[in-house]
Amino acid sequence: MKKKEIKKLTKKQMIENLNKLKKDLFNFRFQKVNGQIKSPSKITETKRNIAQLKTLIGEKNA
Repeated sequence: MKKKEIKKLTKKQMIENLNKLKKDLFNFRFQKVNGQIKSPSKITETKRNIAQLKTLIGEKNA
C-alpha cells in the first residue's frame, strides 16, 4: 500500500486496514513455520504497512 493511498483513507478505514494486516501477518507467520509460504517478502511488506498505518493514525490523533 502506497503512502498516498493511506493518506486518502479516513481514520476508521485505517484502523480496519490495520486490523486486517495484523491478521494477515499472523497467518504469514504460521505459513512460514510450516514451510507453506511462497513469498517471504510479504512478511516484511506487511510489517512496513502496519508501521505506516500506525504512524499516520498517530498523526491524525495529534
